[in-house]
Order: sequence, then C-alpha cells, then structure tokens
Amino acid sequence: MNDTVTLHFKTANGEIVDVVGTIGQSLMEAAVMADVPGIEAECGGCCNCATCHVFALDAFEEPNEQEDALLDDTATPRTATSRLSCQIDVSAELDGASFAIPDEQ
Repeated sequence: MNDTVTLHFKTANGEIVDVVGTIGQSLMEAAVMADVPGIEAECGGCCNCATCHVFALDAFEEPNEQEDALLDDTATPRTATSRLSCQIDVSAELDGASFAIPDEQ
C-alpha cells in the first residue's frame, strides 16, 4: 500500500500547486512542508488561529464544533466548503483532492 497521496492546492493567484502528502499527517502539515503560499499556520496546527483556512473543492465532512467556531472569524469570509487544513487528516481517500486557498488568512 502506498503511504502518500497527491493533493492539489489552488493559490489565491490561481496557481495550482501539487503536493505529496503522507498518510497520517494533516493537510496543513503537507502544505507547509511543501511551501504552499497562503497557508500561514501560525498556531502550528492546534486549531487555534484559523490561518490555515482552505476551501474544499471536493465533497468533504463537516467541521467539528471548535473548528466551526474558528471558521466564523477567518479573514476571508467562510463558505459552505470552508475547513481548517490542520483539522483534515491526510488519508488514501484524499488522493487527488483539491483545495483552494483564500485571498487572505
């Protein structure tokens, strides 16, 4: 079994960045390790700052209560597909998933 997946990030300027994520890490960790522009992750993945806000371009699970509350305070207004990338675990099911990065974090 392969322990990596390919993830696609659309930056605020429209560039597509393909990232290899390792199963078990967070989406935020994969993006930060690949230097994806726009993922600030100021709190380091503690679900405390909302600077890793992304829009899930594929169908995705709903945020938990803590994440949901933080999404109300993002720099770019949340949408129905808003998620904090620190709260998304990279899994085999995410292979090929796409995420857009807001204009502001």
